[in-house]
Amino acid sequence: MQHIGTTIKTLREEKGLTQQQVAELIHMHRSNYSKVEKGERDLSLDSVNKIAQYFGMTIDQLVNFDGNMPVEVTVEDKSLLEQVKLIAQLEEEEKSMVFKMIDTFLTKKKFKDFFQKNIAAL
Repeated sequence: MQHIGTTIKTLREEKGLTQQQVAELIHMHRSNYSKVEKGERDLSLDSVNKIAQYFGMTIDQLVNFDGNMPVEVTVEDKSLLEQVKLIAQLEEEEKSMVFKMIDTFLTKKKFKDFFQKNIAAL
C-alpha cells in the first residue's frame, strides 16, 4: 500500500492543483506539506478528512486509494430507479435530509394544487 502522501500528490496533480493550494486548505506551510507528499511527515486525522472531503472522497477511499478518482454524480440524468439507489447509498443523516427536502417540496406542491383548484372553483 502506498503512503497517503503519494496518493494525495496523485490526486492533487490530477486536479491541476499546486502544493500551496492543498497546504492552505489544511493550514500547513507549503514546505511541511511537501514533506507529507514525500512520506517524511504525517498528517493529522483532521487534515486527512479535509483533503478527502475536498476531493469528494471518504477518509477510507483516500487511505485505500485504488487509482480511481471519484466522478461527479449528476442524479438528474439517471433513471428513477438509479436515483433512488444513489440516495440509498448516502449516510443516514444525509438520506434523512434528502427525504425531508422532498417532503417539503411535495407538501408545497399539494398546497399549491389545492389552492389553485379551490380558487378556480370560486
